[in-house]
Amino acid sequence: MKTIINSLLLTLFFAPAFVLAQSTVTGMVSETDTNIPIAGVNIIVKGTTTGTVTDFDGNFSLSVSQGNVLQFSYLGFVTQEITYSGQAPLNVQLVEDTSVLDEVVVIGYGAVKKEDVTGAADLVTDKDFNQGPVVSAPQLIQGKVAGVSVTSSSGAPGDGQEIRIRGNSSLSLNNNPLVVIDGIPLDQGGIGGSRNPLNMVNPNDIESMTVLKDASATSIYGSRAANGVIIVTTKKGKDGDFKFNLSSLTSVGSPIDKVDVLNADEFRNIVMNHPQANATTLSLLQDYDTDWQDEIYGSAFGQDHSFSATGKAFGVPMRASISYTDFEGILKRDNFKRTTGALSLTPKLFDDHLKIELNARGTYTENAFGNRDAISSANSYAPTQPIYDSSLPYGGYSSWIDPATGLEPSLANTNPVALLNLKDDVAEVRRFIGNAKFDYNLHFFPDLTATVNAALDKSNSHGRVITSELMPTTDPTWNGARTSFRNESTNNLFDAYLTYNKTLNEAHKLTVVGGYSYQSFEYDNYSYDSELEERGNTYEFIDKSKNVLLSYFGRLNYGYDNRYLLTATLRADASSKLNPDNRWGYFPSVALAWNMHNENFLEDSSVLNELKLRVGYGEVGNVNGLGDYQFLTRYLGSQSNANYQFGNSFYQTYRPDPINPDLRWEIGNTLNVGLDYSLLNRRISGSFNAYIKQTKDLIAFASVDPFTNFGSRIDKNIGDMENKGVEFAINVIPVRTDDFEWSVSYNIALNDNQITDLPFDQVTGGISGGVGNNIQLHTEGEAPYSFYVFQQIYDNNGKPIEGAFVDRNGDNVINDADKYVHKNPYADVIMGLNTNLTYKNWDLAIITRANIGNYAYNNVASGNSYLNGVIPTTNNFLWNIHSDYLYTGFKNQTDNNFLSSHFIEDASFFKLDNITLGYTLNDAVKDASIRLYGSVQNLLTITDYNGLDPEINGGIDNSFYPRPRTIVLGLNVGF
Repeated sequence: MKTIINSLLLTLFFAPAFVLAQSTVTGMVSETDTNIPIAGVNIIVKGTTTGTVTDFDGNFSLSVSQGNVLQFSYLGFVTQEITYSGQAPLNVQLVEDTSVLDEVVVIGYGAVKKEDVTGAADLVTDKDFNQGPVVSAPQLIQGKVAGVSVTSSSGAPGDGQEIRIRGNSSLSLNNNPLVVIDGIPLDQGGIGGSRNPLNMVNPNDIESMTVLKDASATSIYGSRAANGVIIVTTKKGKDGDFKFNLSSLTSVGSPIDKVDVLNADEFRNIVMNHPQANATTLSLLQDYDTDWQDEIYGSAFGQDHSFSATGKAFGVPMRASISYTDFEGILKRDNFKRTTGALSLTPKLFDDHLKIELNARGTYTENAFGNRDAISSANSYAPTQPIYDSSLPYGGYSSWIDPATGLEPSLANTNPVALLNLKDDVAEVRRFIGNAKFDYNLHFFPDLTATVNAALDKSNSHGRVITSELMPTTDPTWNGARTSFRNESTNNLFDAYLTYNKTLNEAHKLTVVGGYSYQSFEYDNYSYDSELEERGNTYEFIDKSKNVLLSYFGRLNYGYDNRYLLTATLRADASSKLNPDNRWGYFPSVALAWNMHNENFLEDSSVLNELKLRVGYGEVGNVNGLGDYQFLTRYLGSQSNANYQFGNSFYQTYRPDPINPDLRWEIGNTLNVGLDYSLLNRRISGSFNAYIKQTKDLIAFASVDPFTNFGSRIDKNIGDMENKGVEFAINVIPVRTDDFEWSVSYNIALNDNQITDLPFDQVTGGISGGVGNNIQLHTEGEAPYSFYVFQQIYDNNGKPIEGAFVDRNGDNVINDADKYVHKNPYADVIMGLNTNLTYKNWDLAIITRANIGNYAYNNVASGNSYLNGVIPTTNNFLWNIHSDYLYTGFKNQTDNNFLSSHFIEDASFFKLDNITLGYTLNDAVKDASIRLYGSVQNLLTITDYNGLDPEINGGIDNSFYPRPRTIVLGLNVGF
């Protein structure tokens, strides 16, 4: 009791002192340069939760004690700390944080401040990358950059992507952009057994990605940059003590939907009431109810683990990382495994005059490819049949049997589960990519830097496909099969260039780059086929090739008073793919920019932080994807079924391939007008671009006169194409306090792609159904890959009338002359909307995308929704059909029906790609940060398309490998 009384007396004694120590401080916060008050500045007593926010006039009031440290923070300004010692009033001026404008953007053969960029270039850093089970680098920026479309080719783990920057620019050449990793331009192809050549980089090792979109930004890369450039910069070592990071996730994926085919009851009903049904047909029906799609798809488990160390060892900044990835596909027996290791050393010597960058990255990938033939078979195999039948000689799997031969009937589809389990398709891919870059700032001429970059990108793969002797087949001599291959690819690079930097009178900034580049690509491919060997035919295939790109390049950057900017570039490329007379291409560009926010009439603005007007024009070439040495006579070996017989032996013959010594560069010219803006202390920022790109001398197949060449068709420069569009991007931070921040980014791009000159039409887009049918057309005045179909006629109820098409030319005959161009697979509008919220230790990210105006040809329905397809004429097997038959009632498989406009569907969509919720524990372990998160990928798709997925590469939906919905649990630890 005495203790309690003493404590109370002591409290009463010291209470006045505490009251007297507290005081109220008032003041105003303003900008240093303009003295304009800043509203919404966060003011907090350091080490406490006590704080306030300035009002509209920049004023504040806060209870503090002598010696308290006050923190003043606001987006776009440097945080300032002031110790309170009785100041009255306490007026504070914040200095603008120029780090946003000083942010470095990596461009070709150099880097510039964001404020000095003159071309259409977008930078995405690791803090803004997409999260989830990301395997390939382009997935990190999907939906993040205006005008950039990244579409995975399927739902298989690690599969490639179709990447389009501002649409298509070629009819037959590669339309994907050039990808440059740490200064190494990668080969745009791949080698056998590799799902995607871009899988070689662990996404956790990537620090930033810069997308160069217009020719003024890309022309420094010349002919390889015809479709834009994506520059990938990986994480490097840093000064200071070592820091470690562990990233780990586990995932489970599952199918979202199935192809809508007849179920067992619907199928039985149609077979029993079929006009061709007889006792033999009905005897084929069994009492099973097998959902074949359920049998070939399942849950897909995955894991990804990465560990990195960053710091300084023996005076050298370094970063080392290792990772392991293992993802199953939802198609059974489909698997992707990857192990990567990376090391980066960035030492500096001779008082920092010599900067060295050494990068080495190795990847080992193991692929097990599920048999994708099972997908189409599952869509057509009769649901009344069992999976297993031990009475048949096929390893216990059921099969259709031809009574006359005891084998699988000709044209019958094979048991989907047998297709999966009786075929092993595996490959191992090894890849090394490394470079040594030396930047020497000359002692005797400090304004000049000499750079040498030598790089090697080498891959090799080994694969084999073993098909069991138990696989159902029509071949009476079948005893299994084995094919194997070996591929090797070598990419050598050597760059040497000089960079001159000079600032004169603090107003004139000059940077000049000039250099030389040599890059060679060598391929060595070998394959073996056991079946061909058994038949006495040529069973080994050897293919070796090499092409070289030799280049000279130069760039001039001039800036005056941080207001007016000029960039001029010239690149000369010589490609061994072209005739020496047409080999050299010269690709110039020029760009002007005006930093209007630095002008006198705007620099005092309290609203505007950045306003830059850009105008650029440039030219690039393209031969990417063109075969090697088409200007020379080359000899092609005959196929095994076309060998020439002498006596009892068959010999392979060789014939010359068609040649074209007049092939020349495809040339793309781009005019771009852009505007970069930032408002309200960078709470609002973004860009606007408008462009016109014209591609001339398109390379495509062209017919030649008989007896004038070694074939009837050759690659030839025959046409022109135009892309024009606008792009808009905006980033907004509506709310930002000490505890809560909400940011929103939105981008939209409109693109119109049209062939402006083509001497003759070209059919393309092969489909399933009939023989040699194509559904797409290249024709003047239309978009490339436009659908070319018969115009379907519908009855009063909106139901298609079988065989009834519009006679568009009025000659009372329905033939090819009545086809018309109807839509195309590429979206007119693409959008991305991303939202990020943080509250204290919680974070939430939502990623959405939308495409408008893209169409798809539903080949799953068009090729298999006819009544007469259920019972083939042989009567030895049955065939399930698509439920579209229940709507159309189509009976006959005809070429005209296959090419009906009824099957061209609007595939516009809105996708909720990813939702990620995380929580960070900052104090759970000393000097460590732990983030736990959960993520759902491919959560929602809203579309009118009736197929599995509206996002189809090329627009032809045929046995598509579905994209799964994936749930992820992850952990990041930094210490």
